[in-house]
Amino acid sequence: MEFNVKKLASDAGVFFSRAMQFTEEKLGQAEKTELDAHFENLLARADCTKNWTEKILRQTEVLLQPNPSARVEEFLYEKLDRKVPSRVTNGELLAQYMTEAANDFGPGTPYGKTLIKVGETQRRLGAAEREFIHSASINFLTPLRNFLEGDWRTISKERRILQNRRLDLDACKARLKKAKAAEAKAACEGDLWSDEVEKAEHELRLTQTEFDRQAEVTRLLLEGISSTHVNHLRCLHEFVESQTNYYAQCYQFMLDLQKQLGSSKGEIFSGTFVGNADSTSPAAAPSSPAVAAATLPAVPTIPVVPTIVGVPNTVAEGVLNPNEVKPPASGTRKARVLYDYEAADSTELALLADEMITVYSLPGMDPDWLIGERGNQKGKVPVTYLELLS
Repeated sequence: MEFNVKKLASDAGVFFSRAMQFTEEKLGQAEKTELDAHFENLLARADCTKNWTEKILRQTEVLLQPNPSARVEEFLYEKLDRKVPSRVTNGELLAQYMTEAANDFGPGTPYGKTLIKVGETQRRLGAAEREFIHSASINFLTPLRNFLEGDWRTISKERRILQNRRLDLDACKARLKKAKAAEAKAACEGDLWSDEVEKAEHELRLTQTEFDRQAEVTRLLLEGISSTHVNHLRCLHEFVESQTNYYAQCYQFMLDLQKQLGSSKGEIFSGTFVGNADSTSPAAAPSSPAVAAATLPAVPTIPVVPTIVGVPNTVAEGVLNPNEVKPPASGTRKARVLYDYEAADSTELALLADEMITVYSLPGMDPDWLIGERGNQKGKVPVTYLELLS
């Protein structure tokens, strides 16, 4: 019990000392040890990453589940470490109502037949939505949540420890300064104040060592934010791929439904489901992409092209061969590579972190990519992996 009381008194003294130092700093009555510019930039980058990750996470949750009550329910189940019960999607619920209505109206009537067909499509849409939500939650939301609840909490804890170490260091500096000033004034008590100065210098060396050690630990954690960005970039690609597959499925389901309804004889609204593709004569066929976009049939087709993560999916870049292009007379810039990058094909340029390359853009290129040159090597490079220099 005696040990606990002494420890409590010691902790109270440390807390009071830090509070006094913090207050005097705020009032401009005490000096504050400033961190170097690189460290401050790391802190700002970490805070920015945390804030935007929170916003993206919350809005993605709203996108996947617009019902706020359902989101609160899922949050409570998650905190209680219990499995979230399966919930019927809006499409599946609509399919159920349409099927029940068809049975009441008569499944053999034109209206009943159409309700059954549309209801079946809505059921398939609901199942596709459920699959998309599940995939997005695992591949995108979970990594963002893990960062906020894991890595960021560790960073915040170490930053608080660093703040306390800094306050202790500045308090020791202030005590040493006061002891030296008192020693200079009281020449007759030089031995007494010399002991105080020596004690203050010893405490300062200890606190400086602890501060430097904690600063290095915090710096390493903050530099890990770059790896976090790379991981979140990969997760973002997977989210987009899941979303692309989901919308492609929805489009195909609706296209099949249009064909079913359009092929039904005597359907009252068949004209609204069958496109006017036959109304376009061969002579009016478009001769360019711009003309084709203006003369599309009523039932559009959405091309679903397999994508490779990190490779833009534009026509302009698909036909671009970097080895055949020449750099412009002006507009080239130097860039420092931030992270290693492995080329996905022969049109790209592999990169190594911290190397310097020359970059420039070409008309029609995807703005997320540039042409990079390193000696005789040339290829496309992603902008997110570069730090452009003036």
